[in-house]
Amino acid sequence: MVQERTGVATLAGQAITLLGPELKIGDKAPDFRISRELLTEVSLADYKGKIKLISVVPSLDTGVCDAQTRRFNQEAANLGENVVILTISVDLPFAQSRFCTTAGIDKVVALSDYKHRSFGQAYGVLIKELQLDQRAIFIVDADDTIRYVEYLKEMTDHPDYEAALQASRDLVG
Repeated sequence: MVQERTGVATLAGQAITLLGPELKIGDKAPDFRISRELLTEVSLADYKGKIKLISVVPSLDTGVCDAQTRRFNQEAANLGENVVILTISVDLPFAQSRFCTTAGIDKVVALSDYKHRSFGQAYGVLIKELQLDQRAIFIVDADDTIRYVEYLKEMTDHPDYEAALQASRDLVG
């Protein structure tokens, strides 16, 4: 049975239920199956040996999600070759591709949790009522250990970009 967490997040002030565990620094990053394209799935193992900045957004078609994805795309070049930035949403791969092309997103890898919701459940961000993933940031080191976590309490808030970027830089050395 999937764990339900209540009272930890809101959407426009209204309580939402998150499915899955609350991950913490030092936890081993859970595996997941997620779509890179409509017919191509990837997992955590596909990024083995890389530092992973995982930016979770509900939908790329909203203002905060758009800004979050653009910000990490701009910062990607400053993080080095050993860091991969994954933006995960439940948007269909077609919509993600269209967004990335239109917005000039060329350094962030957009991945879709639409098919299995396995990322959302494994990382404790799947919103029961909406079947969207709650905004969050995870930094996972090259050995797949979580080194930074930020679960947003209000879905419409921006994450702490500087803290996430610094946590990534600290791992690069």
